[in-house]
Amino acid sequence: MADIKDETKFEAEHVDHPLPQDPETGRRKRHANTQLDDAARILQEQGGQVEYTVEDRNRVLRKIDIFVCIPMCMVYLLQQLDKGTVSNAAVFDLRESAHLQGSQYSWLSSCVYLAQLCFQPLSSYALVVFPVKYWVMFNFIAWSCVTICTAAAKSFTGLLIARILLGAFEATILPSFVLITQMWWTRREQSYRTIAYQVANSCAAIFGPLLSYGVGHANSSIHPYQAIFLCMGALSLGCAPLVWYLLPNSPTTAKFLNKGNDRLIALERLRENNTGTKSSKWKWNQVREVYTDPKTYMWAAMYLCTSIPSGGFGAFSGLITKGFGFSSFQSILMQIPTGVIGIITLLIAIFATNRWKTRWIVIAIVVLFPIAGASAMVKVNRKSPGSLLAAFYVAYPLAGIQPLLYSWANLNAAGTTKRVVVFATMFVFQCAGNVIGPQVYLTSEAPVYHTGLYVDIGCWAVLFLLIVSMSFYLKFLNRKQAARRKALGLPENLEDMSIMTTEEATKYKVNLIEHMKEHGLDEAKLYENAFDDMTDFENPAFIYVL
Repeated sequence: MADIKDETKFEAEHVDHPLPQDPETGRRKRHANTQLDDAARILQEQGGQVEYTVEDRNRVLRKIDIFVCIPMCMVYLLQQLDKGTVSNAAVFDLRESAHLQGSQYSWLSSCVYLAQLCFQPLSSYALVVFPVKYWVMFNFIAWSCVTICTAAAKSFTGLLIARILLGAFEATILPSFVLITQMWWTRREQSYRTIAYQVANSCAAIFGPLLSYGVGHANSSIHPYQAIFLCMGALSLGCAPLVWYLLPNSPTTAKFLNKGNDRLIALERLRENNTGTKSSKWKWNQVREVYTDPKTYMWAAMYLCTSIPSGGFGAFSGLITKGFGFSSFQSILMQIPTGVIGIITLLIAIFATNRWKTRWIVIAIVVLFPIAGASAMVKVNRKSPGSLLAAFYVAYPLAGIQPLLYSWANLNAAGTTKRVVVFATMFVFQCAGNVIGPQVYLTSEAPVYHTGLYVDIGCWAVLFLLIVSMSFYLKFLNRKQAARRKALGLPENLEDMSIMTTEEATKYKVNLIEHMKEHGLDEAKLYENAFDDMTDFENPAFIYVL
């Protein structure tokens, strides 16, 4: 563990250990992993001793943010630009130019997520057995090419094929980024980095309409919607070399960590997570644990309830505002504030999370805004476009719900295979919701879309109840973990350092070690399982985040 020698010096010590015992039976846990992951192996090869200062720690963190967080933000921004092209193109008469009938436009949005749903198992397996950088780059380049080729599609069949391929190649990005975040940052830092690339996602709602507005004014021999696909795809493909240069595979192989003890410092920082970095072995016992864990089904239900509304709003936002009585160019510009609202929501939410030291309350409050906005859109007089637009914007903090759920869910699972499978399961339900969402916006109800709005309000109401229920369940699990630690001779009441500042966490760790010494407890045992590829159920030192 990282032991504090003075205010600026840390000493890391790795301790070999046997399999943990079940406090109730006294037997070794049958499913505990017996192999250390790559991080623990490297630390062992260096003798388990790493000395570094606070300045060294901060310097390494800055490097990680530059070489890992920045390319993640770029990829996420470009992915959302490519995915959102069909919504922007719809404002410029995509349906009329491609002769789309009935629900065909809805299926152009739904099929993307249906493809992601089908390809998710392959993506989950690939994330465990393949280097994550190469898998991400393959899919990144592939979907950029698909977006460019979509410009050649002039019928529903061609557009449908292109969108299915886009969904298949984009299926891996969000699960990949969740895994990368867990590999590189402490739990205290993960929320900020998750919010960072989700802010980039919201930036797409600003840049996408601006680019579409400019392209839509261009005089050319092709339809405006075709020019939009060409522009977005070319921009994405042009950024691929920079992302390739920056993005590393893992902390154990990153070239930018070759200086001095930078690699060892980067690895040692992660010990307090008790989640390891990445194991390249697929473990079926962790898969079984996923589907016996009630949290999995609760997260899945949350993702379904938030993605049904976001899928419908995302696909029809341009058509909704156009239905308020605005022109095509006015409607596309009306989408820009939605991105700003998403960014503001995320920034306020992360500030409130740090202030209140809790996540579930913040997310529950954010959910109330889209309920209010959608309810107003149903009731406001259709002859008052200003009031309708105001209600539309009140609903758009919905853009912050999914990122906040990502951040919360990421912190409550451990074990490489379990983390990947848990998120894959949630992503499956998210894709299912995004498939359903556009289908409840009936063409016959345009431009009001009453059915879609009523379904969305119901989903947000259920989501609110699920968030509250999850908070009670996580409290129960933490009490259970405390009893296990007491039986194993560890401190019973541990606090969650992921919601503390660095200074608070450092002070708490010093006091904790002193407390353990005073009570004759072995301080080395606290993080001895930190780099074992153990699940949150297996590791008694794991703390669930509320």
